[in-house]
Amino acid sequence: MNDDADRLVLRHTDERGVVALTLNRPQAFNALSEALLAALAAELEAIGRDESARVVVMGAAGKAFCAGHDLKEMRAEPSLAYYQRLFAQCTQVMLALQRLPVPVIARVQGIATAAGCQLVAMCDLAVASTDARFAVSGVNLGLFCSTPSVALSRNVARKAAFEMLVTGGFIDAEEARARGLVNRVAAPERLDAEVEALAATIVAKPRVAIALGKALFYRQLETGIDAAYVDAGQTMACNMMDASALEGVQAFIEKRPAAWPPRATD
Repeated sequence: MNDDADRLVLRHTDERGVVALTLNRPQAFNALSEALLAALAAELEAIGRDESARVVVMGAAGKAFCAGHDLKEMRAEPSLAYYQRLFAQCTQVMLALQRLPVPVIARVQGIATAAGCQLVAMCDLAVASTDARFAVSGVNLGLFCSTPSVALSRNVARKAAFEMLVTGGFIDAEEARARGLVNRVAAPERLDAEVEALAATIVAKPRVAIALGKALFYRQLETGIDAAYVDAGQTMACNMMDASALEGVQAFIEKRPAAWPPRATD
C-alpha cells in the first residue's frame, strides 16, 4: 500500500537541501481545501525550522497545478464567519511562502487558477510548462479574486493585472512570462531540467546571503524609497560582515574561486 496516496502534501529533500513539496489532490486538480491548506502550512513551518533547507520547489501531482479554492467545500458552509476563517487560513499560507528564509520555485503544469494563480505569484520564482495556463477567474462566478489580486498586482503591471481580474480570461505560459508572472518556460519534457538548473544555481550561493537578501527584497518593496535605502544599506553592512561575503570579495580581488567557509552553502 502506498502511504503517499493519502497524504495531501508530499515532501522530499535531497542531499543538497532542495525540498520538493507536491500538492497531492490530483483528482480535485489540487484545489486548496482546508485540509490541504493545513497540511501545506505544517510543511512550510517545518521547512522554516530546517537550517539544511536551501530551496523549495512547489509542484503538484496530476494534470493541473492548482485550481484555486475547493468550491464544493466553500459552498457547503455559506457563512461570513466561515469564509473569513478560510481566507485568513489561506493568507497565512501565502505569507509563509514569502517569509521562508529560502527561495521558493513554483513548478507549474496545466492550469493555475484563482488561488492557484495566487500561489504561483507568491512563490519567489516560477518555471512553467508550455502547457500551463493562468487565470484569476473568480469573477466569472460572481466572485472577484480579491486575495489573489494582492499577489498578482505585485508581480504583473497594474493594467495587465486588472484586465485578468475583471475578465477572468486565461493567459498562456509565454504571456505569463512576458507579463512577469513566471521566470522561465519549458517544454513539458524539459520542465524538471529547467527547475533543476535554477535550483542548482541558487544552492551554489551562500545560504546566509540568500536569506538576508530575500527578507530585504520583500521588506523594501512595501516601504518608501528613503526607508528602503536605509534598510538595504544596513542589510548589506551586516551581510558584508559574514565570513562568506568577506571570502567572496577577497577571492574576487585575488582573481581566484571562492573557498566558502564551512556551512556557507548549507
